[in-house]
Amino acid sequence: MYAYIKGIIAERNDQQIVIENNGIGYLINCPLGISAEIGGIGDEVTVYLYQSVKEDDISLYGFRSRDQKEMFLKLITVSGIGPKVAHTICASLSAEQIAAAVMSGNIALLTGVKGLGKKTAERIILELKDKLKSQLGGAAAVTVSPVATASKGAADTGIMQDAVGALVVLGYKDQEAAEAVGAAYEEGCGLEDLIRKALKIAAGKKFS
Repeated sequence: MYAYIKGIIAERNDQQIVIENNGIGYLINCPLGISAEIGGIGDEVTVYLYQSVKEDDISLYGFRSRDQKEMFLKLITVSGIGPKVAHTICASLSAEQIAAAVMSGNIALLTGVKGLGKKTAERIILELKDKLKSQLGGAAAVTVSPVATASKGAADTGIMQDAVGALVVLGYKDQEAAEAVGAAYEEGCGLEDLIRKALKIAAGKKFS
């Protein structure tokens, strides 16, 4: 299983890129919605990878960040969601947008993805929330408000709890998520913005 590849973007079209590394060109499924954020032709880049192995096909899927890949891995656990559909979702929405949609039940945001119907969007929200509850062992197991209230005044514990859940969906541990959300929280911030800020803090600690 590949984790990531570092190399030069040698070719690109609407759906794929070729990364050259040590004289070998790796063909990677990577829609423009993702590859445009990775870099341009001739740039030296890092692409995070998922390898799909089927009886008649072995394919690589590319991502611009660990969080984007982690969201993809969560999406393909949903019944009826394969790598191609999950990749399309990740190319259309950021990891924090998808996580926020799951936590807030925002079906409309998910159905804005081309080819994604209401029933599929509902299933994504339902199944990922169920997985989240299983991971947390109950929402009460995570406490984030004391961190924020001590230094930043009254906190919206509901939005903070949703943000913690979103980070857990993205693969962070309960305590990591709680600490990052507590540090990122500012009065009046929206869920998606809070998730984005908390992800930067959590990622910095996790991979520093």
